[in-house]
Amino acid sequence: MHTAPASQEDPIPVEKVRDILSRIAGVSVAVCGDFCLDAYWMLSPRGGEVSAETGLRAQAVGRHYYALGGAANVVANVAALGPAHIRAIGIVGDDIFGRETLRQLRGLGVDTAGMIVQGERFDTVTYGKRFGEDGEEPRIDFGFFNERSTDTDEAVLAHLQKAIAQCDAVIVNQQVPGGLSDAFIEGLNALFEAHADRVVLCDSRHYGPRFTRVYRKTNDAEAAADGRALEPGVHPALPDLEAFAARLHARSGKPVFVTRGARGILTVDAEGVHLAPGIQVLGKTDTVGAGDTVTSALALCLGAGLAPAEAAGFANLAAAVTVQKVFQTGTASPEEVLAISDDADYVYQPELADDIRQAVYLEGSEIEACVRPLPVLSRVRHAVFDHDGTISTLRQGWERIMEPMMIRAILGERYATADETLYHRVAHRVRDYIDKSTGIETLVQMEALVAMVAEFGIVPARDILGTAGYKAIYNDALMDVVNGRLAKFRRGELHIEDFTVKGAVAFLRALRAMGVTLYLASGTDHDDVRREAEALGYADLFDGGIYGALDRAQAHAKRRVIQRILTDNGLDGSRLAVFGDGPVELRESRKRHGAAIGIASDEVRRYGLNPDKRARLVKAGAHLVMPDFSQAERVLALMRHDHA
Repeated sequence: MHTAPASQEDPIPVEKVRDILSRIAGVSVAVCGDFCLDAYWMLSPRGGEVSAETGLRAQAVGRHYYALGGAANVVANVAALGPAHIRAIGIVGDDIFGRETLRQLRGLGVDTAGMIVQGERFDTVTYGKRFGEDGEEPRIDFGFFNERSTDTDEAVLAHLQKAIAQCDAVIVNQQVPGGLSDAFIEGLNALFEAHADRVVLCDSRHYGPRFTRVYRKTNDAEAAADGRALEPGVHPALPDLEAFAARLHARSGKPVFVTRGARGILTVDAEGVHLAPGIQVLGKTDTVGAGDTVTSALALCLGAGLAPAEAAGFANLAAAVTVQKVFQTGTASPEEVLAISDDADYVYQPELADDIRQAVYLEGSEIEACVRPLPVLSRVRHAVFDHDGTISTLRQGWERIMEPMMIRAILGERYATADETLYHRVAHRVRDYIDKSTGIETLVQMEALVAMVAEFGIVPARDILGTAGYKAIYNDALMDVVNGRLAKFRRGELHIEDFTVKGAVAFLRALRAMGVTLYLASGTDHDDVRREAEALGYADLFDGGIYGALDRAQAHAKRRVIQRILTDNGLDGSRLAVFGDGPVELRESRKRHGAAIGIASDEVRRYGLNPDKRARLVKAGAHLVMPDFSQAERVLALMRHDHA
């Protein structure tokens, strides 16, 4: 076997997260930087009055609210995690936005003695964010031509000097272009050099290379660009990021953290390179402020004495909380971080997933080995199988039924008349959700549809059908197709090979002969799963039981089955293997340290590789990816080895 790509750092278990939070509670931290305010102005679609002077219709604000931004949002994120003491060091103007910023900081219990009010040539930096029917409109920015006085800079440095000497960690956060003089930067570096043994984490958008002897936090675009422009949405190559971070680390002698969005966090320190896996979020996300969350969580963890790799893993969890808070620069509380750590959907090996050229295979086969070493498959005595797309192809094409059904539900009466921009925005959102949610219960998918219908706001609230109503529409359309296929099977016009992935039934029989207990777990309704398995003639092979979706109170059939197997039999995850073509079942196996074996089946041909499925399964943590079961003897050999 060839050497497979290296796996990422293991996710932080929930018990460790609890320990980290308890240690954070004793940390003192200072935040110095660009204190800003985010002003959200939600424009009313009814518009304002027509001006008597200009004849132009004004834009009316339906509601408005104000949130801490920049370094102030870092403070808010620090405060949300509950440390012992927080100092704020920065500058605001003598204006209404500055007073609101100070009011909110003090409301968080922050020591604002280090906040300087500069009355002349300085406006509080404020981002006026206007939201209309079609989303965010161009911002209105205040304070981008500020001139900091010498007295102000000296006061900031004096407060910072005390903070570095007295606090467990200090954050230096710079986001506003311009404004820092050479003399001020020299003063900062003198402080950093004099306190080189202290934790000073720098997150600077424009001056990063000029700061020395500090921990660095940056993002992948800033790191990989290194002076060059990157295309929007392009992910820098991981080797380039590693090389960039290694250069920064060599220059400062301090750890470097590179955030990669949904791909996680890269850390380089004296121990080497660490990759904290990203976290998949199904719903709508808003990344505004997520970098501030990472910065605050990193500093608190470092101030508590955690290793950089552990700090990165914790910061990744905190950021996954805040990106789910739309239309706000959100924060993450200890309770929220604990909740997401208990059931996070991690994104594994995104580079391998997106580039099949990196794939390595079991020798002489088309079975991809995604990690090295592989789990010890000879320990497996229980195997859970997904149904649709893994064994059965009766429901092949369900996505092509669900997608237009969801789009119609969201657009309502505007389905036929919606302009191209709106239609494609809805279609993209639906496709993205279906891609990520493959394998979960239909009812859960319909819950997400209800949320999307409400979010787009095209259908009046009174006309939204609810989960059961939308599920009925989808199921009726899908079952017409399934029942038609079963009718042909019963008439002998088509055979079992026409409705099953190549080699699947033979593989099930071989596992039964080895004494492995088999379970069938599906997101499809329970009665339908059993009926289809019985019709195709293999229901009796699942001596562990057949499980499908029941009512909402008993959702997540795959999760329940996997946990029940381990609990009822007193097993650890090494005794379990999960086979499936969807990310959900593989992630559930990885969470419990079971073997995750992806079936990247082409459901139309019923054999061969579906590249899109392969990418999803690699990201879900598959240990092995098989195109079908035609070469499954290789896997059976691994499972037979050392069996008594």
